[in-house]
Amino acid sequence: MNRKRVTPPGGRERKFPNFEKEGFPEAKPDVSVIVPVYNVMEYLPRCVESLRNQTLRNLEIILVDDGSTDNSGALAERLAMEDRRIRVFHKENGGTSSARNLGLAMARGTYIGFVDSDDYVEPGMYERLLAFAQKEELLMVQISRDEIDERGGRMPDVCVPPKETQLVESGAFMRELLLHRGDCSFCTKLTHTSLFEKEKFPEGELNEDFDLLVRLLQSVPVVAVLPWQDYHVFYRYGSNTRTRERDEFPQVFTDIVRNADRVQRIVEERYPALLPEAQRFGLFQRLDYMLHIPISMMNGRNEFYSQVRGYLRAHRKDALKSPYLTRKNKIYLLLLGTAPRLVRRVHRIIRRPAG
Repeated sequence: MNRKRVTPPGGRERKFPNFEKEGFPEAKPDVSVIVPVYNVMEYLPRCVESLRNQTLRNLEIILVDDGSTDNSGALAERLAMEDRRIRVFHKENGGTSSARNLGLAMARGTYIGFVDSDDYVEPGMYERLLAFAQKEELLMVQISRDEIDERGGRMPDVCVPPKETQLVESGAFMRELLLHRGDCSFCTKLTHTSLFEKEKFPEGELNEDFDLLVRLLQSVPVVAVLPWQDYHVFYRYGSNTRTRERDEFPQVFTDIVRNADRVQRIVEERYPALLPEAQRFGLFQRLDYMLHIPISMMNGRNEFYSQVRGYLRAHRKDALKSPYLTRKNKIYLLLLGTAPRLVRRVHRIIRRPAG
């Protein structure tokens, strides 16, 4: 079987060798799984192996090398030689959203899944998701997840899985997101391809899953949430904000504030009954921002910081009245709007490890 080289927008695909491989889906795949790849030599084989071992055989695995500077791109090519269901694309570095969007442009499946290249999944995950999506004729189905640390230990659940499968209307799902109880990750979801025809991941931003999900929910009547924790998040301490240097300020903390404003507008238009929850979400996101911004950046020359502080001052009464904020949240919000630098210095002392 001959395959032509495909040159996708923004990237290039490897040319398949001319040989047959048992198990390669000749028909349209049921599921396309998109995996952005960037400098993950150590973890990529485990991720890809967990996808190759899926009990759902009619799927394609799309590896998008996002301009890796190690040998991750070459490793992806070698892995593709072992399984004809794997398609590899190479592009200049543009971030996770850019890589996912290229994968979406080239995906052939009826449903789309996403897996981060350092995570891995259980063998039956996509078969479970697809079976339920087809049975109930759903556009979006979600599996549950857990988090594993670098020592292989189980971490506390970020999102508590339901005891049994739940069918959640989009408004109720939005409410859970606004209360920080829902799972906004696309990695735990199987999503119908049609939803991505007009909407894509925002490029150049972080917290991109939340941004896209709240836009797509307007077109999704019901989301099924399955209880099985089939998706395993591998928690690398060196790749997250908890190990940042004192004066480092990841972009994600500004993006979560911008997303709060975007979802506020969506709620006002589509879910007006959720305005108290949306207001709580906006305050909480700004609290997170204020507790992470380096003290050296807390000054009048920082326009974004000044806007966040001004928002806290203007919404003092809203913070006090909110039934969804804890007493501790309210105290911090009031103080950070009044004397933010002093509060942060005290906060640093309180959080300083003993000894």
